[in-house]
Parts: sequence; C-alpha cells; structure tokens
Amino acid sequence: MPVRVALIGAGRIGASHAEVLARRVPEADLVAVVDPRPGAADLVAGPLGATALTSVDDVLADPAVDAVVVAAATTAHHDLITTAAAAGKHVFCEKPAGLSLAEIDAARTATADAGVVFQVGFNRRFAADFAAAHELITGGRIGEVQLMRSLTRDPGTGPADPGSVPLWTIFTQTLIHDFDTLNWLNPGAHAVDVLATADALIAPGHRESGHLDTAVVVIRYSNGAIAIAEASFAAAYGYDVRGEIFGSGGMVTMGEGATTALRLHDIAGRAAFTSRSDTDLMIGSYTGELAEFCRAIQEKRPAAVTGDDAWAAYAIAQACIDSMTSGGRVAVAR
Repeated sequence: MPVRVALIGAGRIGASHAEVLARRVPEADLVAVVDPRPGAADLVAGPLGATALTSVDDVLADPAVDAVVVAAATTAHHDLITTAAAAGKHVFCEKPAGLSLAEIDAARTATADAGVVFQVGFNRRFAADFAAAHELITGGRIGEVQLMRSLTRDPGTGPADPGSVPLWTIFTQTLIHDFDTLNWLNPGAHAVDVLATADALIAPGHRESGHLDTAVVVIRYSNGAIAIAEASFAAAYGYDVRGEIFGSGGMVTMGEGATTALRLHDIAGRAAFTSRSDTDLMIGSYTGELAEFCRAIQEKRPAAVTGDDAWAAYAIAQACIDSMTSGGRVAVAR
C-alpha cells in the first residue's frame, strides 16, 4: 500500500519533490501540499491532484496522512521534525535537520522516541555513480582509503543578493552534502578534525559583512585518510558535483555534470551539454531518496540516512565555523 505523504513547503525544491513523489515514486501517494503563503500550495498541488493547505496543524492532525516531507525554510526544520514526530508522522527532512548540533540531537531523539522513520535528504548517496563507488569501496576494490575529494559548485553567477545569504551557509547548507558524502565513502572511520578556509571571491563587496561564497576544507579521519571538500556559489558552466576516492589499491571517481553522453564537435572544439540546476542533475537521486523513505516505512525499518548521519555531517560544518573563527584546526565533535 502506498505511503500517504504530505509535502510541507512549496518552494523550488518542494515543487520538485512534489512532482517526484506524485509521478516517479510508486511507493508514495501525494495527498497534500502545505504552504502558509497564499496560493503557493495551490500552484504545486493542483496539477498533481493533491489537496492544497496553508496549515501544518491540519496535516499533522489528519489520520489519512502517514508521513511528511519537509522542504520548508531551513530555520523551520527542527520544529517541523519534532512536531511531526509528536503527531506520529514519519519524517523526511531536507538538509540540514537543524541549525545546531543541539537542534539535530533533539530531532533525532524526538523521532526515535515516537518510533517513526526519520530520513535526512543527503541525496548524493542515491546517485548511481556515487552508490556504485560506495559498493566498490566497501567491497575492498580500491584497498585502504587514503585521499578523498568532494566538491559542490552551484550553477550561475552567484546569489542575486549576497547580503541575504545567512551566515555560514556555505558550510551548513552547501558543503554539508560533501561532508556526508565523505563520511559515507569512508566507512568505519569518523572525522577527527578540520581546517577551513573561505572567502567572498564572487561578491567581494560583501566580505566585510561575513559573506562567504568560496571554501576549501581539509578533514582528517580516524583511519588516517585525508579529505578535501570544496564549494563555490558560482560555476558558469553548470551544476558541478564530483567526488574522488583514492586508495592503496586503486581509485574511483564520480560525477561529470553532462546531461547525456553526447558530445558536440565543431569549430569551437569538443563540448558537452551540462545540467544547470540540482533538480535537473540530481533528479534520479531525489527519486531514489524519496523511494527509500517510503520503502523504509512500508518495511518498518530505519531509513538508509538517519539522524545520526545528519548529526555527524553537521558536526563537521560546526567545526568549519569554529575553524574560521579561530583561524586554526578544530576537533570535530563526537
């Protein structure tokens, strides 16, 4: 029986998740879309045959809703997770699951106490090439992990209003994907410490206000592996998500950004057509993570990405903030 899902938040990523749930995940039945902004839920719910609502309370009180997918503003994630869990709803939440380690700890405790499935949206684990790399690494095909790299470069020319970007976003909302990916691709190890460096290279006029749009982080792991995580808010050539894991017996690489294997050869040279958004490049992984959430509910088991994973990734993000503040290497909380 499909899981009856209500989506909370009808913004850009919420609209994408709604369409994925309604059209690409047979394990799900999108029954409602909730957004307090007048008309926002109607625009998303209408074409998909779901009910449009403005009150989260109505959804949480509805026995016909089994689960919620939280795609609202990041500042609301913690409260939505805990209130949904208290109402007995299974919870999928976009990253991060909170804006501090204390909030994420409260979220994972609330969902565990309620006995509901809790999954966080680290979608890179569900991208075909990253998943295949994980299987090769856990199968010992590249030997002992030694060097790691993960990067995220957002498409375009950067934020339209850099001043509106919350402080530390590059660590807590962008690189947090890379932190989870590195943790996942180095199984059995944990992050020990970090050294972060970042600047406003895209919008230098906002440097004095603390804006950061370009960053590199060095992470040392308990098994001796050294990782680099890199991010930029402006990649002119398209959305760029890549990874590389080098081991004692080989190497795996993931991510290319091309929409197809087609290459254009003309007078300008050889070109590939690249994805210009996350909802384009990562649509398969968005589908995979939401399908996993629904299957975990149906099979009455924990999801593949848990609150513990969310806490571990945010612990690295917090260490990056502390590293930027102190100017030195900082231990990662355990």
